[in-house]
Amino acid sequence: MFLAMNRFRIAPGQEEAFVPHWRKRNSYLSEVPGFVSFNLLRGDTTAERTLFASHTVWESEQAFAAWTQSDAFRKAHMAAGQSPRDFYLGPPQLELFEAVL
Repeated sequence: MFLAMNRFRIAPGQEEAFVPHWRKRNSYLSEVPGFVSFNLLRGDTTAERTLFASHTVWESEQAFAAWTQSDAFRKAHMAAGQSPRDFYLGPPQLELFEAVL
C-alpha cells in the first residue's frame, strides 16, 4: 500500500469555504487503476493557519506514479487552477509514504 498526502496551510477564516470547494471538485480518481481511497483531513488550527491534507491510498507506488502521468490527473489538476488563491498560505507540501506494517 502507498499513501500520498498534500498538506495545505489555509488562511484563517477560509476553512468553511475551502471544504465545500474540495467537495465539488472532480478528481477523476475512480478512473485510475490502483486507486483505493481518498479523504480530506482537517488538522489543527493556529493563529496563522488551519492545516488540511488530501490523503489518497493506492495499491502501490507504481499505481500512484501512473496516476500522475494519466489523463485523469491532467483533467483534475486543470480545475485546480480555479481555486481561490486567498485560501492558501503557500503551495501544498507533498508527502509520500509506503506502508510497512
